[in-house]
Amino acid sequence: MLCPSSSPILLLLLIPTVLLLLLLLSPEAWCYEAAEDKQDAFARKACPAFLTFTNAAFLSGVTVEVPCHCKPPQIQSVVWFFKKHLSGSEETRALTDHHGNSLLDPDRVPHSGGLRSRFSIRLFSLLIFRTQPDDSGIYICGSVHKDFFYGYDLDIQEARTLRFIRRPPPESVSQKEKERKGLASAEPLYQVFTSFRPWSVCDRCGLPGEQVRVGLCYVHSHYLHVRFRRANQTVASCGSGAVPRAFGRLKQSSVGAKMEVTSCEVTCEDQASLSPKIIALMAFLGLNSASLPVFYLNHPTDRALTLGCPGARPDMAVAWDRGLKPVYRSERLAGHNLSATPPRLHIDTGHNLVFQPAKTLDSGVYHCWLEGHRAAEIRLLVYVHLGRGQSVTSHPDFWEAMNLVFRSYVGMTALFCLLLFFRAGIRHFRDTRETHED
Repeated sequence: MLCPSSSPILLLLLIPTVLLLLLLLSPEAWCYEAAEDKQDAFARKACPAFLTFTNAAFLSGVTVEVPCHCKPPQIQSVVWFFKKHLSGSEETRALTDHHGNSLLDPDRVPHSGGLRSRFSIRLFSLLIFRTQPDDSGIYICGSVHKDFFYGYDLDIQEARTLRFIRRPPPESVSQKEKERKGLASAEPLYQVFTSFRPWSVCDRCGLPGEQVRVGLCYVHSHYLHVRFRRANQTVASCGSGAVPRAFGRLKQSSVGAKMEVTSCEVTCEDQASLSPKIIALMAFLGLNSASLPVFYLNHPTDRALTLGCPGARPDMAVAWDRGLKPVYRSERLAGHNLSATPPRLHIDTGHNLVFQPAKTLDSGVYHCWLEGHRAAEIRLLVYVHLGRGQSVTSHPDFWEAMNLVFRSYVGMTALFCLLLFFRAGIRHFRDTRETHED
């Protein structure tokens, strides 16, 4: 005979059994189909049967991403190969290991290192940090068995001039400067011109900023190599491998890559209703950068340092602030010639903040802007790197620091002696008073 208290226990044991029977009898349980796996992005695009090279031109100093647009599904890792223009096949070298996992921290990229020290592999794409003209050449995405899938013809151009324009001209104005070359025939063999990209947005809001546009060197001809693919088969960049050798060295042409800068000033959308005094007070209190990502960087003194804005791309407007003081490109325009010696602190053509070299006085807080909004805060500490024959006394602030320590020691000693005299005086006054009372 069951006790009255056992009925709830029996119901608890029957509930799971009833739920299991209902689940088995339900038609939805038998008709369930798992979601199909998403199709591989590489399976949608077949690799070309005949390897061609896609022409792409960039300004030196930017970070370039070269994607591997196609590969067989069975290939799990890729190898990137590099060959300079006009070089033999024996000079082709692999940039990655045979597992395709050669990664590099962008913060550890040297200021001016070789190509192998400035590249990274991410999701089969090749990233080249702080590109240089020597990085121009053929890039091929392939496998360890030297099967080639996709190729690029990369042309890295160095700007020769940096011109400041007080007012940007309308976009309807011609943006091409041409130079004709050829024989005495009516139609020249080729035409060299500089093609300007549209003006960027103002790189700051709420403060005076700058707009930048880049002009790259291109050549128009009907005699370009057919193996190099472009949107227009009669136009290629001046440093492309599609340009015949008979055209000579186009880099010596008077037409080349250029950069133009103009001033601008726009209002921040989230601060349109605030007065300039309130905005300045918020900036002084640091309220504008409360939600910004903060990066910490230590760097030895007397060495070149390059700071890149996190998340920046070649087509973005980038600006830099040193504390509350903006750093402008127009400050570098004294000679209008980029081949001249730049200032120790400047913004290069790749929108990087360059210290040549970094000093201890450069320690502080730096902000970078992307597309007119603050994007990151970088706290830099430049320290003295002792060693290699350097001593502590060689630091320029050593004697000033020693003077400060000596003054502090003298002040503390004087204060200590004053307290001792004060204590002795109180004791003497107390003993004298007790003697008079007796």
